[in-house]
This record gives sequence, C-alpha cells and structure tokens, in this order.
Amino acid sequence: MSQVLLAPRRYVQGEGAIAGIGEDAARLGRRALLFGGTRALAACGDTIRAALAARGVGCHPERFGGECCDREVERLVGVARAEGADLVIVAGGGKAIDTGKAVAHALARPVIVVPTVAATDAPCSSVVVFYREDGGFDRYLSLPHNPDCVLVDTRIVAHAPVRTLVAGMGDALATYWEADTCARSCRPNPVTGATPPLRSALALARLCYDTLLEYGDQARLAVERRCVTPAVEAIVEANTLLSGLGFESGGLAAAHAIHNGLTRLPGCHDRLHGEKVAFGTLVQLVLEGRPAADIDEVLGFCRAVGLPVCLADLGLDDVGDEEIRLVAEAATAPGETIHTTWFEVTADKVEAAIWAADALATA
Repeated sequence: MSQVLLAPRRYVQGEGAIAGIGEDAARLGRRALLFGGTRALAACGDTIRAALAARGVGCHPERFGGECCDREVERLVGVARAEGADLVIVAGGGKAIDTGKAVAHALARPVIVVPTVAATDAPCSSVVVFYREDGGFDRYLSLPHNPDCVLVDTRIVAHAPVRTLVAGMGDALATYWEADTCARSCRPNPVTGATPPLRSALALARLCYDTLLEYGDQARLAVERRCVTPAVEAIVEANTLLSGLGFESGGLAAAHAIHNGLTRLPGCHDRLHGEKVAFGTLVQLVLEGRPAADIDEVLGFCRAVGLPVCLADLGLDDVGDEEIRLVAEAATAPGETIHTTWFEVTADKVEAAIWAADALATA
C-alpha cells in the first residue's frame, strides 16, 4: 500500500504576478513557444514577451486551436521543434493548459502554465484530459511530473468573465467529495494508483471545500466589478491550487465520470467543464446515498454562486431517456473514475441518480 502527494514544482499567485515570469523562464530555457487563445494572449501576451526579452529569453507566439486533441498537440510540437523552443509557456484555460502540458511532455521540455481564468484545476495537475475533435471526452493521460511553474495573476483572472470563476468553483466543488469517496473505498487512486489518500491530501480537499463555502459568493460579486479582494485570492487558490492538489492526490470518483458522460450530448457542449462537474457532484451525492443535509448544502452553494443544479441548467431541458442512458453508460465505462466508489456502480444506478438529482433540484 502506497500513498502519494503530487504538486507543481513552483506556484506563484498574486495581483501583477505576471511581471515576474521572465525570471522563472530564464531558469528553465532560452527560447519559448508561447501559445494561448486569442483572449488569453490579448490579456497577457505583450507582458510575457516583454518580461522574457528583459531576461534574454526568445519567444515564438502561436495561437491555440481550441481543443486539447491529438492533432493540435502534434501541430504545436512541430512548431516548437521548427522554432528551436526549449521551453513551453501556455496561457489560457483548461484545454489550452492541458495541451501545453502534453506538448512539453512530447518535447521532454519544461512548461510554465499561466492561467488567465480560474475555471479549472488543470494548471497544477500532471493529468491531461484529451478530447476528440468534436469535443467529446477521449481519455486521460498521466504525465511523469507536474508543471515546472504555475503563475496566476489574480488581476488578469478578475478581468476574465465571471462565469469562468464560477465554473472553477464547480470543478473545485467535487474535490472534497471525490477524495472522501476514495478514502472510504480505499480503492486505487485512478491518477496515481496509490491507496488510500494521505491525510494531507484529504485536509487540502476539505480546505478547498470550506474555502468555497466561505468566500465563493463574495469572490463572485467582486469579480463582477473586476476587483481583486482577499475573497478573490482565496477562491483563486481554491480553484487552482487546492483543487489541483486535492483531486490529484485525493482521487476522482463519480462527479468527473458524470462530466465525461455529459460530453456525449451536443446540447451541453457550450457548458464549461466546471459547470458539468457541479451537476456531476450532485449526482454523485445522490448515487452514494449521502445525507440530505450534505446535498442541501451543495445545492445551496450552487444556487448562491450560479452553478447548474439540474438538466435544464445545462441546456438539456428536452433530454429524454435514451440520452440519459447514453450518459450513464459512458460514465460507467471500464476504467472510468466512478468505479472508485465503495460499491459496485452500474449504468442503471447512475441513470436513476441523474434523474433523482434533477428532481431534487427542481422540486
């Protein structure tokens, strides 16, 4: 029996932190492939290039294609090799970040992650979530180590759409409940293979949940006004660092498997990762027979900050039995994280839990 705690090699967070990226980059390489989406590069691209130049680090900028898929990873690996890049810097949200980690892994080069939104826990993780080119979930890839540096400028995050911060809370919301499931079941962590979670991982996961409950609504209101406050700093830390460490070292369970199943339905492809995970968390609590007080607490939090609590909130108000069965079957596919639960999980049980969670939220 082994226990594991995984973490990035360096984590930096604060208002204006992006200005210091040149120092971090100069420790890791001499020429960087810098890529991200249009909005991400507009938010920080010029500052990054100037900071790199001041430390004598070259830079080739490139636009992210929008999907973390095999074709995009292969394309960016080719660009990096053609440009002689010995360092990858990726700016943006979860899919861009996962692509950056995969590109750096393929090149055997270091990576600096610059989240421009606090929408997922991808920045600190050694896990890459691959999607098909149509947006459906494909597979997980576990890398040998976590990112070399994660740099989060909370001023940039506070100027991103508030929906992204709220979605990050939805992703972070699952952290404690999934880690608790893995601790109860003592089944191998699907990320690390270790069992059970270390107490430190469980403590981080619980701190993540408690931080959401205490500061979530305050942070949402502040970001609506593009303000950085202590509550915003706390939620950015919860969404990015605490959730990243908590899920990776604590384990995943039903919430993320439900998310993966939901990606099979085109009707919710415009919903963010954390929005689907939030609903998946409610389904997990129902599936596991958690106390009503726990379900009510999670429901209340989701409603307070604006996270989806029912199928209609995910754009699935006209969904039928066949579609929900498809989600349930995908969520219970062999190797899915839902099987870390302490009892046997079947598609029938998941299908029932999805409908029951929807009913609880709409009663």
